[in-house]
Parts: sequence; structure tokens; C-alpha cells
Amino acid sequence: MAFAPLAPGLVIDGFRLEELLHTGSMATLWRVTGRSWQPPMVMKLPQLRESGDPTAIAGFEVEKMIMPTLKGIHVPRFIAAADFPEQPYIVMELIPGPSLRARLADAPLPPPEVASLGAKVAAALHDIHAQHVIHLDLKPSNVMFRATGEAVLIDFGFSRHDRLPDLLAEQFRLPMGTGPYISPEQVLNIRNDPRSDLFALGVLLYHLATGVRPFGNPTSVRGLRRRLYRDPVPPRALVKGFPPYLQEIILRCLETDPTRRYHTAAQVGFELQHPEQVKLTARAERARQDGALTVARRWFRSLGAEADPRQSATQQLARAPIVLVAVDVTQASQALLAALRVTARRVFDTEPGARLACVTVLRTHRIAIESNPDEDAQSLRVQRLVELRHWARPLSLPPDRVTFHVLESPDAAGAIIEFAGTNQVDHVVIGSRGSSPLRRYMGSVSSKVVAEAECSVTVVKAAEEGDAAPSAEEPGGVSADGAGPPPPGG
Repeated sequence: MAFAPLAPGLVIDGFRLEELLHTGSMATLWRVTGRSWQPPMVMKLPQLRESGDPTAIAGFEVEKMIMPTLKGIHVPRFIAAADFPEQPYIVMELIPGPSLRARLADAPLPPPEVASLGAKVAAALHDIHAQHVIHLDLKPSNVMFRATGEAVLIDFGFSRHDRLPDLLAEQFRLPMGTGPYISPEQVLNIRNDPRSDLFALGVLLYHLATGVRPFGNPTSVRGLRRRLYRDPVPPRALVKGFPPYLQEIILRCLETDPTRRYHTAAQVGFELQHPEQVKLTARAERARQDGALTVARRWFRSLGAEADPRQSATQQLARAPIVLVAVDVTQASQALLAALRVTARRVFDTEPGARLACVTVLRTHRIAIESNPDEDAQSLRVQRLVELRHWARPLSLPPDRVTFHVLESPDAAGAIIEFAGTNQVDHVVIGSRGSSPLRRYMGSVSSKVVAEAECSVTVVKAAEEGDAAPSAEEPGGVSADGAGPPPPGG
């Protein structure tokens, strides 16, 4: 099948080729104009040479199926596509600027920058996982950034969609992906686990933080199989003064067994944004690779590894939500505090991988006029943190599944909504102190959270206070004046 030679000025289905941007083994990328679309556009055309990569056509078909299903700021906007017998192509939004690959030249990067970049990539992964897609080829060159800072994932040719045929698994038996970033389960041709993307994220973080790849650049299946049993050199052995929290996160992402990694990308992003809340384990202090006995055990376990047919991106997210519980540690009644604990306990009993973020809001004035506001605010923050931990103590939660946060804002509802959005919270639990004419007139914090939070919200009311409509409720998750007596005993 012959098509017109690609050159600037060629018009394909109403799109004019303007500039060749990239030539790869599987596709070429052209900047295009036409069809009255205003944003910059890029056309992706598969390599059709007889000597080309045989996966090029299959990868193109996969991307052509998946791209129209994806929405949001973390993926390029899909514009158009065409298939055989005409010239096949995909046209999408062109994300300007360099990819994350450009930052590798400056590695090792400062740990705060590594954490910031990693959190942005984790947010993008969480977004596509929620849309039923596992990327399976995460690497620096496939991560772009918008002018507003959000990470954008590109190149879905190796991806897997929960609800679409997996053409690559049907046609090929070799591992699909880019050597340094392929997860152990991908080596075994297991393509239905979203935690494979978390392994690749760990490789990316390791490279940015140390300047080297944790598993080198293997070019054979035999080389790839080493990651089934051989752990990487701990970052602290390569970089002096490496932060324990960052080593904990990276090495957890790089666990050979996916069940020992984080449950979701949102959980990785949460810890990268809250390093002081990371629960350190032996991973954080590791200074050398594991011994021969541990490696041998991993090797034997890998022999029986196989795909779990029940696994999917959305199922994994559903089993491991991040739950924000807003707790008013100063003004909520003992009955309401107890009701919030009951709801939090119920979530943990239902979802074995759930993470709980206990949040209270320290109400601040828009203009500080106190004589020593910094010292006073610090004292209040410590007091609220102690009270928040006191509230949660009866839950007896594992320390690696609960965190505590004191937010400061004049707008309590806005602070809760912003925290939920920034940290990819799946569910907000917020208390209600009942209703009053003033609250009904001005609108309550809980009604604003219900209306504006981009996740599910449960409003909890103490039994003796009766039932009321959420739109007329005041939450137990905020403090009206930023001060008050210690909370009732739990």
C-alpha cells in the first residue's frame, strides 16, 4: 500500500503538514494546520516501511482507540483520526515545550524538585487510571508540561484500556515498553495492573534524583528479567545526604511485588507533597542491595507469577481510596466527633487499601494585626495537631495509612476543597452541627463542599441532632474562630 511521500505542504484529509517534529521507529510527528482548529496541532503517522517495527501498526491502532476516550488537562486533546485504506493518522493538541527528558541532563536534581515533578506525574497517572487506562510506557520523553504546570502524558501506543481489546497482548508475546522502565510484571507479559505505572514512576524518580537508572538500559529479555529478583542500589548509597522520605517513596515504588508498592498513583503523589507525613520503614535506611537469600526467594516467586483476571485500573483505585475526614476539634460535639469516627472506621473496614487524611481548618483573618502572629499561629497549629491526633487515637489505625493536617485559611470550605483537589482525594467525610437561620441565609461550608468538591462527599450528623438537608448544614470539619477548648474525650 503506497501513500504520497510526506513533505511540508502536503495536505492529508484537510490538514496541512507544516514541520517535521520527530521521527521514531514507530511513527513520525508533524506540526499541522487546517480544518479551522485554532490550537497548535500535531499529526502522528505510523511508520509503514516493510523493514519497520512490526508493532508500529498495532500500537497505532491501540492509540487510535484510546485517545478519543481520554479527557482532561493531563492528556493532549484528541482532534481527529483516520484509518486504512486511506493514510492513517491521529491529530491531537500539540503541547509546546520540551519533555521531562530535558531535565535528565541536570540530574541529580534537588530532592524538593524531584518530589514536585513526581507529584505532577502521579496526578496525571491517577487521572488516566480513573479513565480505565494503564499507560505502560511511562518515561521522561512521554511526559510534557502545560504552561500552567500540569503534567501531560503522551504516546499511548503500548497502553491498556480496561474496556477495550488489548491488541498487543493478542498479537505479541514479548514484553512491550521501554527497557529501563518496564515493570517486573510486564516482563512476564502481565498488562492489566496499574501499579506497573507506579514502578515506572519509581524508575523516573530514581533517575532524576541520582542521575543513573536503577536497572541500567537492558536490551534483551534476559536483561529485563533481572528486575524480577534484583533490587536497585539504594539512592543514599549514590547521593550523600539523600532524604530518607524520598528513598522510602522511590524504593516502595520499585518493589518487585506490586502488592508491596503503593496502591494508587494518588497515594504516591500525596506522600511526595507531604514528606513530613511519610512513614519511614527499613527502606529509608537501606544502604546496600539485598542479600543472596532474599534475591533467591524473589526468583522462585517470579516463576509462578501470572495475571490476575480481576485486576484493572479502576478496580485498583476503588480498593484504595484517599479519604479526607474534616474534623472540628474545637466546636464539634462529642456525639458528632464519635459519629465521624464511626464513619471513618466503616470506610476502613470496607476498603482494605484506604488512606485517611485527618484535616482540621485553623480559621485565619485575611489581614493579620496581632503583635506576634507567627508565634501565635505556630502555637495554635501544634495545639490543633495534638487535638486531631487525640480524636483519631480510638480508631487504632496503622500509622502508614493515616496522616494529619492543619490547614490555615479564612475560607474553610475553600481550604478543604483545594486540599481534596490537590491530593486527588476520592471521598470527603464532613460533619454537620445542624442548621440555623443565619447558616441557611449565608450558606454553609458543607453545602459548598458538596457542591464544589470533585469527588464524593458524605455529610455526617450526630444521631441526637436529627436529620437535615446537606445544603443547610454547618460542617464539623472547620473551626469558626481558630481557638477553643480541647476536644471532648474519644
